[in-house]
Amino acid sequence: MAPTLSRLKLDAGRSTPLYRQLAQQLVEAIEAGDWETGEALPSERVLAESLNISRITARKALDRLVALGLIQRTHGSGTFIAPRLNQSLTRLTSFTELLVQRGHRPSSRWLSRCSGTPTVEESLRLGLSADHQVSRLKRLRLADDVVVAVEESCLPSRVLPDPESVTHSLYRHLDELGTPIVRALQHVSAINADAELAQLAEVPPAQALLMMTRLGYLADGRPGELTVTYCRTDYYDFMVELTQ
Repeated sequence: MAPTLSRLKLDAGRSTPLYRQLAQQLVEAIEAGDWETGEALPSERVLAESLNISRITARKALDRLVALGLIQRTHGSGTFIAPRLNQSLTRLTSFTELLVQRGHRPSSRWLSRCSGTPTVEESLRLGLSADHQVSRLKRLRLADDVVVAVEESCLPSRVLPDPESVTHSLYRHLDELGTPIVRALQHVSAINADAELAQLAEVPPAQALLMMTRLGYLADGRPGELTVTYCRTDYYDFMVELTQ
């Protein structure tokens, strides 16, 4: 029996159902890092035989982990640990930096990189006149080849003259240009994905997503970035530390 499985102890004498006991212990093991992202979890059969429980009990426990977004089932391949991002709301961190810190492999799938004139909302938020030029970036953000967010960024052309020049981390690229984002205001709300957004995020239509709107500021105090990120709730957590 694998070391992690040997530590799972179920007690039929407790009032808590066995599947809930198993689910809780699996959650604790995943949070402790006993299995890494992308690693296969023991199958229903292995769990049932190792713990002397029914396969129905094992299946119900795994169902709870799927509902929590901790694991993914792949037909014909098995059950795997899902990537999960826990982002602090009090620290300015790029998507790339966040994933690297969590041990994931970040990547992007570009949908568009272009220049244009700002919309009314973009003009208001970025302090631009209607004849200003902006650079727009739209891409899928991936963790270990799994789509976890759809991101749309708008920056004044004076901050980002050539949108095609961004290949990886936007914030790192702005640092190299000498126009770093040094602080930001961020607003998080919930929306239901329309058909187009659902297809991009690889979720069912009308599924809830977290919409994170970030207004980034340059060192001189002027707005330099407006980014809207639609985050999958089964992969994204946001954390705020409170002190008294």
